[in-house]
Amino acid sequence: MVDVTGSVSFSDLGLLPHLLKAVEELGFTTPTPIQQQALPAALTGRDVVASANTGTGKTAAFVLPSLQRIATTARAEAAWGPRVLVLTPTRELASQVLESVRNLSKFGRIQTGTILGGMPYRQQLEMLRRRVDLIVATPGRLMDHMERGRLDLSGVEVLVLDEADRMLDMGFREAVEFIAAACPAERQTLLFTATLDRTAERLAQTLTRDPVRIDVAGKAVVTAQVEQRWLRADGLEHKHRLLETLLGGEEFGKGIVFIATKLDADRLADTLSEKGHKAMPLHGDMQQRDRNRVVQWLRDGRINVIVATDVAARGIDIADLTHVINFDLPKQAEDYVHRIGRTGRAGASGVSYSLFTRMEWRQVRAIEAYTNKAADMHVLPGLEPMPEPERRPGGFNKGRPGGGKPGFKGRGFGGGNGGGGGYRGNRPWGERRDGERSFGDRPFGDRPQGDRPHGDRPHADRPHGERSFGDRPHGDRPQGERFRNDRPRGDRPHGEHRPHGERGHSERPARSFRQDAGSAPMSRRRPA
Repeated sequence: MVDVTGSVSFSDLGLLPHLLKAVEELGFTTPTPIQQQALPAALTGRDVVASANTGTGKTAAFVLPSLQRIATTARAEAAWGPRVLVLTPTRELASQVLESVRNLSKFGRIQTGTILGGMPYRQQLEMLRRRVDLIVATPGRLMDHMERGRLDLSGVEVLVLDEADRMLDMGFREAVEFIAAACPAERQTLLFTATLDRTAERLAQTLTRDPVRIDVAGKAVVTAQVEQRWLRADGLEHKHRLLETLLGGEEFGKGIVFIATKLDADRLADTLSEKGHKAMPLHGDMQQRDRNRVVQWLRDGRINVIVATDVAARGIDIADLTHVINFDLPKQAEDYVHRIGRTGRAGASGVSYSLFTRMEWRQVRAIEAYTNKAADMHVLPGLEPMPEPERRPGGFNKGRPGGGKPGFKGRGFGGGNGGGGGYRGNRPWGERRDGERSFGDRPFGDRPQGDRPHGDRPHADRPHGERSFGDRPHGDRPQGERFRNDRPRGDRPHGEHRPHGERGHSERPARSFRQDAGSAPMSRRRPA
């Protein structure tokens, strides 16, 4: 691990004058911890594997060394493709990186370009026909150009993987390895990630050579500039009322509302617009030009609310974003950090609100464990949630007899807290009170007079063979008595009604419904 202590300025790091001038014009005077540790190693050409929180200046930590390498070394004569290749998981993050590159290289001469999905091919093909120094790309579209033979990566000197953990989560591992294999083996590799888990560590071992490892994330994975507030809701309708109150508050300026699905993002944005809010959706089904336009409108103040899915969690950099509202909690605790990291950037302060119901307590606990910070519960006046039933270990909610559902009078399933819980309250199985008997525990014969169980007396309760009046055995009928339909054939007068199903001697046998209806199958018969 690299350990840089003491106060360090950008001028102490050995940057070129035109880069220092660009840094000063952007208002940066002191490097962030990740910049202090990564810049010296990257400027010497070493591979770097760095783990740092979102919003801590990782972009400048790999852009500045890349720009200095382009300015101080000559391009190989035979090389035509990019000298620096930056891979990002999303188009928003790629656009953000390219903007940082242009801001930091404004006093130098450098040719840049982007290869992103959702953008017209014509512009990208025109960019690839000329010599480009630095390309920012997403893995999917970059592989598309490589497979078509439109891009040569044999001249890449620096390969940067920004948000490597996110690329792995999105299933880009094979694509990243394919792209890295097309680059020269002697290249410099800079891998930056928010969380260096086991999967990211294996990728780093595959792509880097004797890297300098930097970890400035530690347990403080959330910047102190973000005030985290939690609001418990009774349900979806309560969530909508809380959101409406937050957006209408005086302290709300610009914000992002995070939601789970693309369809819900469209619906919620329409709902907020109908209520008078300047809101727009942002999700992966939108064209890239539409997504760029929405983000630019938020920067310009034409809108003040974006309803976004997690596609916008990494890549939106708006300095005056005041609020982040988690209408739906993320499935992964890591995404929570990236969501709220959209505010409180560049030294500014911000507020995050996370709305949750009692069904989402597990996600709340996971986020608490990941951030090492207990959830700070808040309540909006007039929108207080219903009291949460008190919980006791080893049983169901206290206050419900026996831990069962209301209305069962303590005879619930789980045996629990008072009220005779369970089938027998809190008594051990088989234990009974004095005088209480269960089914079948009476001694044999302990029955009132005349109380006999079914079948414990002789058949008909009389001697065998004795019959009462009218009780005849089967077939014992007087002479001439006949049942219905037992008269011989042909002894019925002409025209007399014949019982159903009875036929004369010469009648044809009965036919089935299909035979009577015709020989064609059921599916071929037309209705009358």
